[in-house]
Amino acid sequence: MASALSLRPRGYDPVDGPAVNVVAIGILVAFMAIGVAATLAAGNALPVIVMTLAGIVLMQSPRVAAQWERAVILRLGRFIGLRGPGLFWIVPFIDTVSSRIDQRTITTSFAAEQTLTSDTVPVNVDAVLFWLVHDVEKAALEVQDYYQAVSWAAQTALRDIIGRTTLTELLRGRERIEDELQRLIDARSNPWGVTVSSVEMRDVVIPGALQDAMSREAQAAREKQARIILGEAEREIAASFAEAAKSYHENPTALHLRAMNMLYEGLKEKGALMLVPSSAVESMGMGGLMGAAALRQQTLAGGTQDVKRTE
Repeated sequence: MASALSLRPRGYDPVDGPAVNVVAIGILVAFMAIGVAATLAAGNALPVIVMTLAGIVLMQSPRVAAQWERAVILRLGRFIGLRGPGLFWIVPFIDTVSSRIDQRTITTSFAAEQTLTSDTVPVNVDAVLFWLVHDVEKAALEVQDYYQAVSWAAQTALRDIIGRTTLTELLRGRERIEDELQRLIDARSNPWGVTVSSVEMRDVVIPGALQDAMSREAQAAREKQARIILGEAEREIAASFAEAAKSYHENPTALHLRAMNMLYEGLKEKGALMLVPSSAVESMGMGGLMGAAALRQQTLAGGTQDVKRTE
């Protein structure tokens, strides 16, 4: 299923609007004033009637086109040229303004719904097309409705590209797809006098079940990366320990100082308990040191109890 959003741009007017403008009203008022003056002078109502009818006919001649518009003129059904911007004149009842072409940049929203990618995944894609008319004559004569034609050309091009693209390329290669869309739409619409400035994809919607599967896959990939980083950290720590063990092996004094520092850090807090392997006590001669540390801790505890009894 597919849909093209052919919303008309503001100011889009393929058919000429009312001919009434300030100049036309001025012509009618002038002719009516002349008719009234002639009627008062002649004492007959015929002049005012004739001049009013002439004013009504001639007020069809002046037309006004906006700065961004070009008017397409047909004389007895045959194209004779373009007019505008500003004030221009036509021959009443012989010349007609068939359409007014807007030469500003126009935005068109278009979409492809439930379109299968090359790996058979249904997706909904919304995009915006920026384009303008560079050749007014072609836009007026070569295509019936240039706006509708551009809208359908954009939609069919989008469906064509989605069918030749995998889901991964569609999600990660938006810039490439937008450039390809621009070239394809421009090639189709250029014979109509239309130039495509750019194409931007607004949204790509995939099925909910596939979104859940992709989320789980991304989470598993992140967990895998976290485990790899943790393993590398453990390897670096093990290498550091190996280097430290080599240094202590070559310098026993440094090993004893490190052991004493560890005991000090562990026993300096009151009520602390440290378990030391007996092999470490025998190999490093830590028995006396540990006994002195325990006696010191006991003495501090006894002093605290005497103070409490005195109080």
